[in-house]
Amino acid sequence: MLSSTKGIVIHHFKYSEKSVIANVYTEKYGLQAYILNGVRNKKSKNKAAYLQPLSLVEIDAAHKSNKGLQRVKTIELEIPFNTIPFDIGKSSIAFFIAEILYKSIKEEEANLPLFEFLHKSIQVLDLSDNGCSNFHLIFLINLTKYLGFYPQIFTPAKNTAFYFDLQEGYFTHLLPYHKAFVDPPTSKLLHQTIRTNFDAMETLIINNKQRKMLLTTILNYYSLHLSNLANLNTLEILEEVLN
Repeated sequence: MLSSTKGIVIHHFKYSEKSVIANVYTEKYGLQAYILNGVRNKKSKNKAAYLQPLSLVEIDAAHKSNKGLQRVKTIELEIPFNTIPFDIGKSSIAFFIAEILYKSIKEEEANLPLFEFLHKSIQVLDLSDNGCSNFHLIFLINLTKYLGFYPQIFTPAKNTAFYFDLQEGYFTHLLPYHKAFVDPPTSKLLHQTIRTNFDAMETLIINNKQRKMLLTTILNYYSLHLSNLANLNTLEILEEVLN
């Protein structure tokens, strides 16, 4: 029986001369792998353009309860992008985020809060006209809420240096006993980033060096709490474009 669901395209790869397998994070079924036959055929209704990273799609498929590959009947854009495909900065961020999601999300069950966060965040990226060079930093921090390792809330004492403990996921005024921590200047920038939402992205004023340092810190934090996050193919391109 056919079932319709909204989805977010995370990754796809060639399966045969005219078909692909797409990893899509869906509203109803969590992460699913779909085989799209004939998608590379110009006459196909399943357009390859629908499979760009983070595309918001609507899928009709006969979802099997035993998982495995699902066969798609139709795939259509739910919300077409206005700017992401045409803005090199936004498209670089989209490719980077898609790779992060591909390596970090493994759930094959529905998680509506996570889906809604991703769905809304992608639209913010597409519709933002106030600059989005810090979008990926704010996104990565907020994604940890749904991955289970969001940093603990912290109110620093005035005029006192503090550290971020990467291993334990909290800020502290005391020097951690191990080496997995962040120096005070970067910890302060990280704390500011955590307290900044998408609506206030432009208020996070940092230079290219600080942005790169923050991203390295956040990725180090991810790596301590997730496996399979090494060797990001899109990282170098993202940093080159944003810098």
